[in-house]
Amino acid sequence: MIHLHGTHLAPYIQLATALIGKQRHAGGNMFRHQLDTMAILLDYGYIDSVLLKAAIVHDVIEDIPDFNHNLLLSVDYESPSVYNLVLEVSRITGETKIQFLRRIAENGSTRAKILKVADRISNMIALGFVNEPAFIARYTAETAQYILPLAEQVDKAMLAELQSLVASRREMLNWIEIHGREE
Repeated sequence: MIHLHGTHLAPYIQLATALIGKQRHAGGNMFRHQLDTMAILLDYGYIDSVLLKAAIVHDVIEDIPDFNHNLLLSVDYESPSVYNLVLEVSRITGETKIQFLRRIAENGSTRAKILKVADRISNMIALGFVNEPAFIARYTAETAQYILPLAEQVDKAMLAELQSLVASRREMLNWIEIHGREE
């Protein structure tokens, strides 16, 4: 069992295993992405138990049809706070991606912004394994426009990593434009 200063993460990890069958655009599965997001937070020194628990399950409500939210609400004494944070970083039915990102920027808690930045770092790293230039370009532009300002607000070190990832993805796109996809 993973144990961090009295924080029991195993029950949340067990809930996140429901994402094992959900494939990611870059390959792999959504379960690994949950753990990657938590690892990024740990890497930057975050030990907030609610934040770490939410990172582990941040996509379950959004990506698992008919997810029983009572499972998430009944894990431990922090479950209501974890659940609310997960809701904060989940798209609402009918909400566009841009509306979602603006909602977090304008109304999100500090925890939600930190979690979204860590989530995007994981996604931008995975973007290096995507072979669709149009998708890479759109996602990188979206990151520059909406996520870099969040990172600027909450964590300068995470901001620096995201800026590096954005630059790297733009360099890759330039290379593809100059040399084509084959070589």
